[in-house]
Amino acid sequence: MANHLVRETSPYLLQHAENPVDWHPWGEHALTLARQEDKPILLSIGYSACHWCHVMAHESFEDAKVAALMNELFINIKVDREERPDLDQIYQSAHQMLTGRPGGWPLTMFLTPDGTPFFGGTYFPKSARHSLPAFPDLCRQVVDIYRRRPEDVATQNRSLREMLNGTLPRSTAKVSLDGTPIGIGRDFLLRNFDSRFGGFGGAPKFPHASDLAFLLRRAQSGDGRASEAVLNTLTRMAEGGLYDQLGGGFYRYSVDERWEIPHFEKMLYDNGQLLGLYSDAWQLSRAPLFARVVAETVGWMLREMQVPGGGFASSLDADSDGEEGRYYVWDRDEIRALVGEKDWPLARDHWGLDGPANFERSHWHLHAVAAVAPANEQRIAAVRSRLLAHRETRVHPGRDDKVLTAWNALAIEGLARAARVFDRPDWLAAARRALEFLRTTLWHDGRLLATARDGRAHLAAYLDDYAFLLLAILETTQAEPRPGDLDFATALAETLLEHFEDKADGGFYFTASDHEALIHRPKPGHDNAMPGSNAAAALGLVRLGRLLGQDRYLDAAERTLRLFSSQVAQSGGGTATMLMALEEALAPRPDPAVNAMNCSDVSCSVVDAEINKVSQPPDLVLHAR
Repeated sequence: MANHLVRETSPYLLQHAENPVDWHPWGEHALTLARQEDKPILLSIGYSACHWCHVMAHESFEDAKVAALMNELFINIKVDREERPDLDQIYQSAHQMLTGRPGGWPLTMFLTPDGTPFFGGTYFPKSARHSLPAFPDLCRQVVDIYRRRPEDVATQNRSLREMLNGTLPRSTAKVSLDGTPIGIGRDFLLRNFDSRFGGFGGAPKFPHASDLAFLLRRAQSGDGRASEAVLNTLTRMAEGGLYDQLGGGFYRYSVDERWEIPHFEKMLYDNGQLLGLYSDAWQLSRAPLFARVVAETVGWMLREMQVPGGGFASSLDADSDGEEGRYYVWDRDEIRALVGEKDWPLARDHWGLDGPANFERSHWHLHAVAAVAPANEQRIAAVRSRLLAHRETRVHPGRDDKVLTAWNALAIEGLARAARVFDRPDWLAAARRALEFLRTTLWHDGRLLATARDGRAHLAAYLDDYAFLLLAILETTQAEPRPGDLDFATALAETLLEHFEDKADGGFYFTASDHEALIHRPKPGHDNAMPGSNAAAALGLVRLGRLLGQDRYLDAAERTLRLFSSQVAQSGGGTATMLMALEEALAPRPDPAVNAMNCSDVSCSVVDAEINKVSQPPDLVLHAR
């Protein structure tokens, strides 16, 4: 019997639609049911490409006895964190406050019927192990606390709500903006740079595309240390197992400090950002490796991620045929048989196949350990093609084919940037097809929707949807101005100011003014795997304001930068996008005469002049990075 998830669009929710757990999607029906039955809510947040989400599902949610216990004790709600980043932000923050540890997925939170969490964790095994309690035992203990200690739960809930509200940046006396934080941010990143393996810090290692983009701007200005850090990191990532050496595209992160063994999810948002980053790095270095990575990653996106209509799917799973990484790893003898004895020494030396296996069960995950001589480039390319063709015969990882507005915007921006750098009209055409998909499918009555799948678009869009799409439109406009683009960009900016901006303190809320009321309304500014939403909004408004000569956009961006200035000054990282927005905001404002232009006419001579001007380095007013 299917549960209440059967009519959802999210592939992640549909994966759980036939669980014996009586799952509900997040919504008023489930929340009302919890109030009526006076039951706590078990909230489970994950996503379709998540390995440990699958593990917990197989162990507990597919088990009839565990499911019966969950149904007896709780109202069970399942959330796709990619469709509902508003909920994920709130409950990840709450998890850290309650446990003192960072969260992750699956996120398992226990809520009172009003939606306030009073206990939580991430993955819990069905049977106790590794200092983790058995999930069924935990469920009983949580309900026991909820029933026997309601006053303690209520007191903690009040405290938690106050702590959540305390995370909002507060308006202080008006501060002046200067470039001091830019130098501080640069120095912080370089202090944490791993000069041996590239990247920042130790394992696990994430690409941190925003940090690298910020350092690349320093490198473009002649900063030798920044150049060394960013080019070293991009090289090690591209040569390592973080990059798919056969099919192109980057995995989500490396479990080790050497970029050798990844967590095998492939996310659209990572690859969209890295396309623009490697394109800009190629402009600086002219490294053939970077050009190859861009071409192969575009090829992967168009081959494996594009959906009918031109949009892009969200992710590829870490697992295939029930095992993490199975699609990607190799037996050494299998490679030798496929490449043949003539090319075996070349493949062996290039990928280090004469050394010990680097993946569990005596398998190899390919990473480059030795350079290929230019004379052998065509041979190794042919070897890659043969191995890729064979890999295609394996059981493929699952694909989450929902189209997310924000993630597609990052892909569009990266594709358009790569198209402009490498003069590839076909790549630009792909970017424009995706942009048109968003415009026709997810833009209705002057508002964006967050997600679409199988002809159904729904869920009110978030701050990052608007901010990232604004940046993407500006990049495609640089590559090829078209009528209507600036109208669309202006409409997005107006919606940001009308429905998301905090008129009193500055900055932008993650959800719109008419969004569903939740226990908290965040104002995120820090970068994580994607640019911080407020930082991206400020950057987009600076660029649009300069292009159109609109002071109101520039003023809104500067209010945001002032609001977050103390966080930026005190932060130990995660502010690279805000620093890039600050850098662009500090440039002199355009001549006021630009204000008189007709903003709806993209062929207007003033707009043409501005676009031509900013397309020429080093004037990076609309530079993608």
